[in-house]
Amino acid sequence: MNIGNISNKTDNINAGTIFPNDKFTHRLALRTVKLLNVLIMTTLFSIVWYQLLAEKLYSPFYTRGNWVIVVLYFILYYLFGKTYEAFLVSYNRISDMVLSQVLALVMTNFILLLITWLLVRGLYNPLPYLLLLGLQLTASVLWCTWAHRWYFKHFIAKRSVIIWDMRKGLKALINDGDMKVKFNIVGDYYATDVVNKVENELGDEIFNGIETVFLTGVHSHDRNVIIKYCVEHNITVFLIPRIGDIIMSGAHKVHLFHLPFLRLDRYNPAPEFLFIKRTFDIVISAIGLVILSPLYLVLTILVKKQDGGPALYKQVRLTKDGKKFNVLKFRSMRVDAEKDGVARLSTGENDDRITPIGKFMRAHRLDELPQLVNIFRGDMSIVGPRPERPEIAEQYEKELPEFRLRLQCKCGLTGYAQVYGKYNTTPYDKLQMDLMYIANPSIAQDLEIMFATVKILFMKESTEGVAEGQTTASAGSVENTGVSEDRAAEK
Repeated sequence: MNIGNISNKTDNINAGTIFPNDKFTHRLALRTVKLLNVLIMTTLFSIVWYQLLAEKLYSPFYTRGNWVIVVLYFILYYLFGKTYEAFLVSYNRISDMVLSQVLALVMTNFILLLITWLLVRGLYNPLPYLLLLGLQLTASVLWCTWAHRWYFKHFIAKRSVIIWDMRKGLKALINDGDMKVKFNIVGDYYATDVVNKVENELGDEIFNGIETVFLTGVHSHDRNVIIKYCVEHNITVFLIPRIGDIIMSGAHKVHLFHLPFLRLDRYNPAPEFLFIKRTFDIVISAIGLVILSPLYLVLTILVKKQDGGPALYKQVRLTKDGKKFNVLKFRSMRVDAEKDGVARLSTGENDDRITPIGKFMRAHRLDELPQLVNIFRGDMSIVGPRPERPEIAEQYEKELPEFRLRLQCKCGLTGYAQVYGKYNTTPYDKLQMDLMYIANPSIAQDLEIMFATVKILFMKESTEGVAEGQTTASAGSVENTGVSEDRAAEK
């Protein structure tokens, strides 16, 4: 369900029961509603557990043991729900929330099923968990529908302004999409004009009654002036960061000479992190290759049967420090897909170079499965920036020299840009997202990205290709997203 269908004119919503839009009330109300969802799902689990499972254990628990299982379920569902953004009532569509909650429930129920098998010392009938999932799916649809309508009935769209410099087009993205119910854009200003107003103590002419400010592509000096004003006047700021901001987010706090410093380094995580990450890569890729071997065989036969060509193909890609390696993929295009010698991205499902079986594999990411071999060999990691082709990377770096900063760490099968971006995400935005991963490496972040990857397998828009006639993803939906910050500053 599209949230824009609830109300096209949020200013005209009946304000009889509307909460005040102060931040504390807003957050408290939302957290209470989200907690209700977790409690509902946990309660349904506890009913099934006590009625159908607790007495089947090899050594039935006393009261405390059963409570431990229920609390464990609560924690797991909450964590998976956070990973899949299952509780974002104010931002997600109903269908998005239901999908996210179903994924969180499937993950949580599967873990509890494994625990149940351990406790009963055998492969106990999973029917109670299937019954539980059915009940929870119904509860999820009801809760998401109610919570969504409750929120937009009681919290009117926030009066907002957009302040831009390098990047334009955000107003159209908000007004043409679902977020117009969340944000009422009443102004769209050039950053220099706003700074002049603030510095001349005329900020009220722009910010009077404003609750939210969007900053897009604003240079550091102007941005700092605006942010300080907004913080002082309790105005929420949504900021599209610049590359330097993301690099700074990984800085280490240091105190020298009785002064606060921030220390910045190239990607250089702790040795124990690299050891654990590599061990994890080897174990997961080995298990994956064994479990998925029947699927490998089926796909190999189908691809070969399609046109008689090879099932696998190698393609040169870039990894850490610009090192080249051959990535393995199931062939999803015709053998002569690039017979003209020009490296180009796919234009999506309408690309006539893609074979019928190739469309199916691409839609479900099955063409990427052979890369488990690359991971096992050490060419790639499970999580990291996606490896780019040298020819395409070279084109990107002509406009965006900073694009090579993605090569600070080993490339990966999945990554931050794959989870939160799309196939045709602009190079500038892809670089920003990959740098967010590089700036704060951790096993917890890797696990979060791995689990979040499951969700994008069900999101068709994540596989959108580039526009017809393009060979790269340089042209974006928001203007100037692929321009080097240094060059843009000179203009």
